[in-house]
Amino acid sequence: MYLATPVIVLRLLTRGMRHGSYHQRWPERFGVFPAPGLSGSLWVHAVSVGEVNAAEPLIKALKRAYPQAPLVVTTVTPTGSERVRQLFGDGVFHVYLPYDLPFAVRRFLHRVRPRLAIIVETEIWPNLYFACHRHGIPLMIVNARLSERSLRGYRAARALVRAALRCVSHVSAQSRTDAARYRMLGVPSDKVVVSGNLKFDMPVPEQAQERGEALRVQWGPLRPVWIAASTHEGEELAVLEAHLEVLQRFPDALLLLAPRHPDRFRLVEHLVRNLGFSTGTRSGNRVPAPAHQVFVIDAMGELMPFFAASDLAFIGGSLVPIGGHNVLEPAALSRPVLVGPHTFNFDDITQTMVQQGGAQRVAGSDALGAAVLQLLRDRASLHRMGERAHAVFDSEQGAVRRVMTLIDHTLGE
Repeated sequence: MYLATPVIVLRLLTRGMRHGSYHQRWPERFGVFPAPGLSGSLWVHAVSVGEVNAAEPLIKALKRAYPQAPLVVTTVTPTGSERVRQLFGDGVFHVYLPYDLPFAVRRFLHRVRPRLAIIVETEIWPNLYFACHRHGIPLMIVNARLSERSLRGYRAARALVRAALRCVSHVSAQSRTDAARYRMLGVPSDKVVVSGNLKFDMPVPEQAQERGEALRVQWGPLRPVWIAASTHEGEELAVLEAHLEVLQRFPDALLLLAPRHPDRFRLVEHLVRNLGFSTGTRSGNRVPAPAHQVFVIDAMGELMPFFAASDLAFIGGSLVPIGGHNVLEPAALSRPVLVGPHTFNFDDITQTMVQQGGAQRVAGSDALGAAVLQLLRDRASLHRMGERAHAVFDSEQGAVRRVMTLIDHTLGE
């Protein structure tokens, strides 16, 4: 880790050239920050926006169950940090997780003094895990997922990963497949349970449907509207080509386009304008106008009302080999979902949605426009898919309750 640190710092500098907030709060990444005077805190680590969103219902459950315990939430990315601020404000203590250097980890643990460490999804840092074990801090991995690709990657350092995972009290996996992969990495079977996906317990923001309906009134309630959310480089052009197909059949159709990363907001806006679309942005126009053909959502944490205002949702990271993103937000609002072929990050959820008829998989970029058109032309199928998506969302809830039972047992030991 010491040898790797210069490379890590160089990567941070490079990211900061595109997203200036990576250049801020550097001391925290080495465990340097004013001690908040905590003792017996409950610490939750969620690397970025997706993990913070997944952890939201669990963090709220911890606040209810242990109101006297200080809550610490760490992230790695500035966007994750901003999401913590949006969701919890001063209700939790937030810092960046330090690099996995022994001195930085020791300093961090000394300052936040956790009674329990909860890692969301997949973050295996050996020095951090070893330090928690040495200090007698129970460490849990919750909402644990492990793709086939990640499993292959960890095999290169299997002995080190196995040693780190021996320090884990419990692994609460999203699915049987994820549980099996953790056992293959060396976690004893009696430490692995399947609790389901916390994201199914995510709260639907109050008045999301009402805000969505209000948006539609402003831009034209009868317009066909679809949203492409969490898109990556290589996907926006495919989405815009699909929208051209839609416009040929529905000239008043509106595309809501939400890039995944803030450092690409401006680039995507320029792409849309250069292709000749009548374009609005969240930062410049607040809401789409009737004349807009494409509206770029250049803001974080504001997707739910726009999902509610859409007829259907395409979830990005799936036309390119990123692995896909969360299909549950539109499902929670009874919106049908389209995904591409690459969904290995959320295989079980996506497959369940497809099998139950709440989602549809397109073979590639060329098939996206036809799939959107087919649904927009068949309102009965659109409505039926939305109902089935919501039914899947409802049937899979309960992960927070199961994880909290595990936490209560761990803290009571």
